[in-house]
Amino acid sequence: DVKIIRSLILGELERGQKQFQGLCFITRLHKNEIIPSESMAKLRQKNPRTVRVAEEQRGLEHLYMDVAVNYSRAHPLSVHINNVCAEAMDAVYARESDVKHWMEKGIEASIFETMPVSEDVPRCRVSPDRWKGCICRYELCIEWYPCFLKYCRTKDPAGKTSSYKCGIKSCQKCSQFDFYVPQKQLCLWDEDI
Repeated sequence: DVKIIRSLILGELERGQKQFQGLCFITRLHKNEIIPSESMAKLRQKNPRTVRVAEEQRGLEHLYMDVAVNYSRAHPLSVHINNVCAEAMDAVYARESDVKHWMEKGIEASIFETMPVSEDVPRCRVSPDRWKGCICRYELCIEWYPCFLKYCRTKDPAGKTSSYKCGIKSCQKCSQFDFYVPQKQLCLWDEDI
């Protein structure tokens, strides 16, 4: 029940940034949020070279990522974290509500560190000091992913209706992540222009 979203952001070398910056956001994956891969494997895709457009827009989800995840200890949470988040070792975030759920399932608390951010920490876009901590905002849209199975109806010669799996419904979802960074330099995309 773990969802990992990784983003690699190209750096601006003339502004003193690295070649790229990695971010990893780990949240709880709820049932029916995405269809199982076994279900997709059974369905044949027609026109595989077609550029797909999502049939349903799921709107903008705002997530406050208030917990840092210790990358080197995160293996019990998901075996995929070490591989997927390798470029974001110091920038792996989760939400306190998801952490509580995972700890109830037996995941050790030592993997997580709550970020004690006070009320007076500014958003990075309005912070005047490039070397002080601030709350960064990053927005990411997944333009197309399989979210539901489609069912078609058929009638037999006796007139009885039955349904069968006949395709995949696709969705688009955008997420807005707010998280603490120790210096504005790590969040230059969120500047007030």
